Amino acid sequence: MGIVAGLDSSSGFTRIVVCDADTGAVLRQGYAAHPVEPKAAEVDPQAWLLSLGEAAAGGLLEGVQAIGVCAQAHGLVPLDQQGGTVRPALVGNDKRAQVAAADLVDALGGRQAWAEAVGCVPQSAQPVAKLRWLARTEPEAARRVAAVLQPQDWLVWQLLGRPARRTTDRGGASGTGYWSAAAGAYRPDLVELALGHRTALPEVLGPAEAAGVTPEGLLISAGTGETMAAALGLGLGFGDAVVSLGASGSVMAVHSEALSDPQGMVTALADAAGTHLPVVHTSNAVRALRGTAEMLGAESLEELSALALKSTPGASGLVLLPYLEGERTPPLPHTAGTLSGLRRESMKPEHLARAAFEGMLCALADAMDVLRRRGVAVRRVFLLGAAAELPAVQAVAPAIFGAQVVVPEPADYTALGAARQAAWALGVAHGTLAPQAPPAWRGAAAQVFEPGEELAVGQAVRQQYGATRDQLHPGAFGP
Repeated sequence: MGIVAGLDSSSGFTRIVVCDADTGAVLRQGYAAHPVEPKAAEVDPQAWLLSLGEAAAGGLLEGVQAIGVCAQAHGLVPLDQQGGTVRPALVGNDKRAQVAAADLVDALGGRQAWAEAVGCVPQSAQPVAKLRWLARTEPEAARRVAAVLQPQDWLVWQLLGRPARRTTDRGGASGTGYWSAAAGAYRPDLVELALGHRTALPEVLGPAEAAGVTPEGLLISAGTGETMAAALGLGLGFGDAVVSLGASGSVMAVHSEALSDPQGMVTALADAAGTHLPVVHTSNAVRALRGTAEMLGAESLEELSALALKSTPGASGLVLLPYLEGERTPPLPHTAGTLSGLRRESMKPEHLARAAFEGMLCALADAMDVLRRRGVAVRRVFLLGAAAELPAVQAVAPAIFGAQVVVPEPADYTALGAARQAAWALGVAHGTLAPQAPPAWRGAAAQVFEPGEELAVGQAVRQQYGATRDQLHPGAFGP
C-alpha cells in the first residue's frame, strides 16, 4: 500500500519512524531533542516544530504518503483570534494547577459530579485545570483565549498549513476534562466554568478519519495522545491490560464502554481504535523500589532484584504498603507507607527487598481490581518501563496479577502507533481498509511469563497484603 510515518513529540524529544504501511516493518528512523529546558512547565510550541524539522532531516520522509502525530499528554496551547499563541503552552510537567483542580471539583459539586459529567475528576495536569489556573493567575491572557488545542492537535494544524478547521481525535479529547468519552461530546459549560468564557474547540475525528491533506498530497491522520498511540502500537485488544512501571504507576485496559467511578479512581479515556481505555493511577511504583534500595544500601535496582530473589514468596511475613507519597488508589492522599509483620526471623535484607517488589505489584493489582470489579476483562498484562526487565518483577508479577504477563522488547511503540493510525487513514482513503479496524500489523516481540503453579502462591501473597491494608486503612476502597 505504501510508506507511512509516525511522529512522537514527547516532553523532551521528537521521534519519527517510517514504516511499511502493510506490515508495520520499520524502514528508517529519526530523532531530535526539543530545544527546551528539561522538566519545563511551559514551552514555546515552535520548539516542537524545530525538533520535528531536525528529526526529519536528510530525506527521512521521502516517499511517505501519510503521517500520524502523537504528542505529550495534558498539554494546553491557548490561541487568540488570529491563531497565534496567547502565551507559551502549558505542558504536563506543570503542577501549578493543583489548587485550580480542587476549585473545579467544588465548583461542579464534587468528585461524583465530575465522574458523571466527563468520566474523570480534575487533576492538576489536565487542560481543564490549566484553564482554571490561567483564568485565576493571568486573567488578561485568559480573556484573549479564543481557541484551545493540545500539542498533537497544534502540530497537525501546523503540518496542514494552519487551515480554518482545527481537529483532534477522541483519544486526545478524552484527556482534557471537558469531553465525555461516554457521550462522545464536549461539555462547553465546563470550559466556561474553568476559563470564564466559552472558546472554540477542535472537531473530534473518528479513528480512521484524516485531518486533511497537505498541498503536496501528504495525508495527515487524526493524531492522538501518547497513551493511545502506545496502545495502538502494542496492538492491544479486549482482554489486554497495560501496567506502566514508572516512579508512579498506572493500569489501563481495553474495554467496550466508558466507565464512571464516583470515587474518581478511574479515568475514562477513549482510545485511538474506537473503543475505550479506562485508566487507574497509583502514586507509588518504582519509587518504592528505589527507596528500599537506598535503605538497604543496594547500588541499583538490579542488585535489589537479586537480593529479593533470595527470599521466598510472602517475604517471611513482611508486608510493605508502598504509600510513600500518599496514594491515589486507594484514595489516601495524606497517608504514609507502612512496613508490617516484623519478627526476628524476617528482619533480613532479602525479605525487605522481596516485600518491596510484592508491595509494589500488589498495589498495582489493587488498581487492576478496580477495573475488574467494573467488568473489565484482564487475561493478558503488558508490563512497560525499565523495571519490567528486572528478574524479581518477572518472577512475581504473573502470580500476583493472576494473568499471563508480557514484557515487550524495547521499541518506539508510541511512534509506531501513530504510524499505524496513518496507515489506517491512508487505507480507508484508498478504499483498501475498512474504518472499523486498523491494519493488522505484526505484534510486538516480547517475553511471555505464565502464572502456572505459582498462582495459588500469588493469591496467598495478595491475601496477606490485603489483610494488612484493610487493618490499617479500613474501607479504603469503599464499602
